[in-house]
Amino acid sequence: MPEGHSIHRLGRQLGDLFVGQRLRVTSPQGRFAAGAAVLDGRVLTCARAHGKHLYLDFAAPCDPDDVVVMRSHLGIYGAWSFAGDEQFVAASSIGAPRRVGERESGSAEESAVAYDDAGRVVPEPPVGAVRARLAGEHGWADLRGPALCTVETPEEARAAEAKLGPDPLDPQADPEPFLRAAAKSKRAIGVLLMEQNVVSGIGNIFRAESLFRRGVNPMTPGASLTREDLLGLWEENVTLMAVGVRVGRIITTDPADRPDIPDTEAWPEHANYVYHRHGQPCLRCGTTVLKRDLNGRGLYWCPSCQA
Repeated sequence: MPEGHSIHRLGRQLGDLFVGQRLRVTSPQGRFAAGAAVLDGRVLTCARAHGKHLYLDFAAPCDPDDVVVMRSHLGIYGAWSFAGDEQFVAASSIGAPRRVGERESGSAEESAVAYDDAGRVVPEPPVGAVRARLAGEHGWADLRGPALCTVETPEEARAAEAKLGPDPLDPQADPEPFLRAAAKSKRAIGVLLMEQNVVSGIGNIFRAESLFRRGVNPMTPGASLTREDLLGLWEENVTLMAVGVRVGRIITTDPADRPDIPDTEAWPEHANYVYHRHGQPCLRCGTTVLKRDLNGRGLYWCPSCQA
């Protein structure tokens, strides 16, 4: 499942490509047909993320106060893909890997791009089960396989967002709700970091790596950690997730532990300390990295550095 940094990158990408444009919105698969009909012909005014949720605001073309929100969550299988002409500067697809045999939408380099009488790009026929397609002046974006894709009023969207914990990637976020929730819980901190109503956007990799970097045993109850411990975990994820947004990969190792390898080239061999390194020696102390199931997800940690 994409972690929060990917959804923030996705929000920025959709905003750069489509904000200010009147979009054609369809549901080739048909499962989002009613929602697409509400959005079709509206102007995208804002694209943003909170944790693993993406919020797209659409205003009526003649009434900027008439706004509806497309809220989506990629889940395990969801992904967005992009294609268009040479002015459509989509960086990449974002989300789950495509299934074997399913190609992405074509690009300007792969096939000729057609335009309609208004000078807008004519999208290629959809490939696979496309839940929603957003088509703008120079290209289109296809959403496949999301866990959630719905249209809401701004009030409904705010109510859903209010149930989420603070997002480390939001520079205005207040960590206090996370600190309070964790400090009163007897559940393991390794569980709490994955609870989206406690803190938003942290997934399995950021969980394992932030706990390792702070030397915290994943099984320690939240209530047993000091405020300094919990604030340190928050600040660690603020830093690590910001690198993820910038690089597009989860890079958690320090430069000193990968000499002469910049963070842009660290993935995958030099990217992480413990994630997916079970059975291998810890990069800092040499102890064998362990793995166990915790709350349905594989947890990686060093029993020495995180005693």
